[in-house]
Amino acid sequence: MGLDTEKKYKIGYTDGVYDLFHIGHLNMIQTAKGHCEYLIVGVHGDDVVEGYKNHKPIINENDRKRIIESVKGVDRAEINRFRDKLKLWELYHFDVIFIGDDWKGTERWNNFEKVLAEINVDVVYVPYTQGISTTDIKKRILRN
Repeated sequence: MGLDTEKKYKIGYTDGVYDLFHIGHLNMIQTAKGHCEYLIVGVHGDDVVEGYKNHKPIINENDRKRIIESVKGVDRAEINRFRDKLKLWELYHFDVIFIGDDWKGTERWNNFEKVLAEINVDVVYVPYTQGISTTDIKKRILRN
């Protein structure tokens, strides 16, 4: 589902690595907060990131969590040790999960949508911020 400006959720959730925090991360958090009363932001732990990206983040998990906690609109930040959204719902009991629209239509998120729909959790796809990514920032640093 896309953004519905009329619907205001009670508890929202989003997560990510948030390495080399940039405007795309901020846009996601601000958009999510604009659609819920209380926003929980999960920070993927170093071990989790290494498991699916095959490298650790540049910034360690505790510092990334501190950065996220300081962002206006974040009501709670947590370091996550897994990516299973149903398990995360069991911990946080959110009404909606926000994810970048670059994940829309992927097998992973099609499956999460079905599972979360069974417990009445909406999946809201937020427009991806074009022209910026942590990978791009790393490439630019190496080029310069």
